Amino acid sequence: MHLSLVAIVVADYDPAIEYFVGVLGFELVEDSPAVTTVGGRPKRWVVVRPPGAATGLLLARADGERQATAIGNQVAGRVGFFLHVEDFAESYERMSRAGVEFVTEPRDEPYGRVVVFADIAGNKWDLIGPAQGA
Repeated sequence: MHLSLVAIVVADYDPAIEYFVGVLGFELVEDSPAVTTVGGRPKRWVVVRPPGAATGLLLARADGERQATAIGNQVAGRVGFFLHVEDFAESYERMSRAGVEFVTEPRDEPYGRVVVFADIAGNKWDLIGPAQGA
């Protein structure tokens, strides 16, 4: 048993794909037409995931006002997503050059080097690397 997908509500598919694939370096696993929404709008089944990961993100375009209110607020303003990397400094620099919005300064915690960033929708993530001296 494993957790295969976590949905993130986004405003639109293509900018979200560009962010997760082009900026964060995730892989586009699937981008297929899906059954239309309740309101009759076409939708897509879009899955991205970090290279080598088993768990992916389902990029779900908001359908209607209620879902739109969740964009950027998936977990009520808390950090809700955690991206572990082997080389913190390289990942931080690459993401900075790509325009990722970091909302804290990097810091050392017992579990690793960490910095908080906001994704394209405004959801908060921890970028986590190995602990100093590990």
